[in-house]
Amino acid sequence: MAAKIKKGDRVVLLAGRDKGRSGQVTKVLPKDGRVFVSGLNLVKRHTRPSQGDPQGGIKTKEASVHVSNVAVTDSNGKPTRVGFRMEGDKKVRFAKTTGEAVNG
Repeated sequence: MAAKIKKGDRVVLLAGRDKGRSGQVTKVLPKDGRVFVSGLNLVKRHTRPSQGDPQGGIKTKEASVHVSNVAVTDSNGKPTRVGFRMEGDKKVRFAKTTGEAVNG
């Protein structure tokens, strides 16, 4: 199945603590159906001191979000669903709200 959300897409969160906030997709895990969005869904991780990190402490990092909880934004910045169509001999993703091709 073709990917509706790809790395570099601008997305908005539809559910969770950061609902309504937007960011850019930094990593996609297609097997697990999850994406990482920059600056969103931050979690705290308690790490013990190690040779690589002698200080240890509480670190903040991004956690993954299920792909069903994000939506690609169209040119107006509104969340939209993504469809596919053929333009010549190329398969192109397009925003259902505006009909424009999605960059990314």
